[in-house]
Amino acid sequence: MDKADDRRNDEILSLALDHVAKLLTAGSVPAVPASLEDNAQLIFLHDYLVRLRAVLTHFASGDFSPAITDRGVTSGSLKALQANLRHMVWQVKQVAEGDFSQRVQFLGEFSDSFNSMVVQLDAALTAMKKKEEDLTAVSNQLKDEVLERNKALRALERSEAEFRYLAEHDPLTGVLNRRSFFGLAELELRRNAMAAAPCSLALLDVDHFKRFNDTYGHLEGDKALRHVAFHGKNSLRQSDVMSRFGGEEFLFLFPHVDLPQGSTAANRIRQAIADNPVVLDSGEEIPITASIGVVRILPNAEENVTRILMRAISAADQALYEAKQTGRNKVVIGELAAAESASAELLPAL
Repeated sequence: MDKADDRRNDEILSLALDHVAKLLTAGSVPAVPASLEDNAQLIFLHDYLVRLRAVLTHFASGDFSPAITDRGVTSGSLKALQANLRHMVWQVKQVAEGDFSQRVQFLGEFSDSFNSMVVQLDAALTAMKKKEEDLTAVSNQLKDEVLERNKALRALERSEAEFRYLAEHDPLTGVLNRRSFFGLAELELRRNAMAAAPCSLALLDVDHFKRFNDTYGHLEGDKALRHVAFHGKNSLRQSDVMSRFGGEEFLFLFPHVDLPQGSTAANRIRQAIADNPVVLDSGEEIPITASIGVVRILPNAEENVTRILMRAISAADQALYEAKQTGRNKVVIGELAAAESASAELLPAL
């Protein structure tokens, strides 16, 4: 072989090596030099390196799906790397779904860091779950405590309402007791005094109540008193006030009502009692009646309302006594001892 052939071979080798270098380093695939297109070995190497470039480019972008069909150490290593990377992607997905048992073994320091991260995530999420469970338990406990407190408050409110009712009402008949009546009556008298409006007061006594008790017994007598209270309350307006004054006596106050209307209201109560007999436990019906004394009150803002009320009750009691003496089951109109102005306008009849 002469020197010309040596130079020719050197040029071919140089072109081949330069082309291989470009295949390994260039951004795009270089074309095979025209002078080497007939070199079968170079063409094989070119095609092989192009396929490796394609696989590595996919790997670099995170795509581990390209099929590797070539054989040899390089292709085998890429296949092993591809399998490991695919498995690692699957393991990461498992970790994302809460499986913290996954461990990576083939990437050295990265494996150590990844495995440490998974352990820390597991510990952190376990701690968070425990805190969430603790908070849920505390929340449920607080809800239970709030429910118990609300139940206690409602029970207390019911108890207070019951005690207030018992303190203000007669336990036998359910109408106001004397103390509550005086409080409400004095308030109404002050209101009527400011409006210069009259009131009427009535005192009721059940006729022959002692005889009823002696004949039918005290339990039936209690029923008779409840019977009177029931029909008395049902005969009133919402603004009227009724109380048990003591024994078989009941007091009524009719605000903004002059004497004729007060007498009408008292007669309505009397008639309701007379028209409805008491039904004994035996089923026997026993008629009862009541006598009532009625007086008019014209409140004076300058006079003590308690004294006015007491004078009115005394006058109604005198009228009641007259009703008893003159036949019972009637309404008698009385007058206050002190003179009252006769100029007040009459209110409409009830």
